[in-house]
Amino acid sequence: MALCLKQVFNRDKTFRPRKRFEPGTERFELYKKAQASLKSGLDLRAVVRLPPGESINDWLAVHVVDFFNRINLIYGTMGECCTEASCPVMSGGPRYEYRWQDEQQYRRPAKLPAPRYMALLMDWIEGLINNEDVFPTQVGVPFPKNFQQVCTKILTRLFRVFVHVYIHHFDGIIAMGAEAHVNTCYKHFYYFIQEFSLVDHRELEPLREMTERICH
Repeated sequence: MALCLKQVFNRDKTFRPRKRFEPGTERFELYKKAQASLKSGLDLRAVVRLPPGESINDWLAVHVVDFFNRINLIYGTMGECCTEASCPVMSGGPRYEYRWQDEQQYRRPAKLPAPRYMALLMDWIEGLINNEDVFPTQVGVPFPKNFQQVCTKILTRLFRVFVHVYIHHFDGIIAMGAEAHVNTCYKHFYYFIQEFSLVDHRELEPLREMTERICH
């Protein structure tokens, strides 16, 4: 029997990203606009398009934070079945392996168990979106010149979470009755990255056949 989605996507199982949109700010209003369009049943291809008169960087910021929250929540449901024993390497099937690299602990690409990779990934993204120099929240404070490149790196790594979940843990998602929710989240993410050419097509290859089936 399918579980209630409130039970499936229990925030206590996640890394609990901090909310970034303060009520009354322009970005909060943009976030509400995006969410209203999403809930209205519009074609997801139309939902991701930049609204007239809006800043592309604001639109990217709103979506990057929202996708982080949603994907973090999805992976949080996998905590019990995604372990170092079951997933000793962060991968997407036998053909794709993802290694972790950062500027602190892992200066060279390191082979890590999936849970360790995920924890580092979520901490890294949370650090970026809570950094005012990267994701400014004050009106009139400009985004850094490399902001779109930062968004590309975040979204590319978040795509790998979908790869791992779909290839290694989708039976668990089905058992929870959450398949439709995860598929909708994936489609929304995919249409967004395609609309703004944010992820290299080679990164999309592990889920190409599934994507062609559910997104075209």
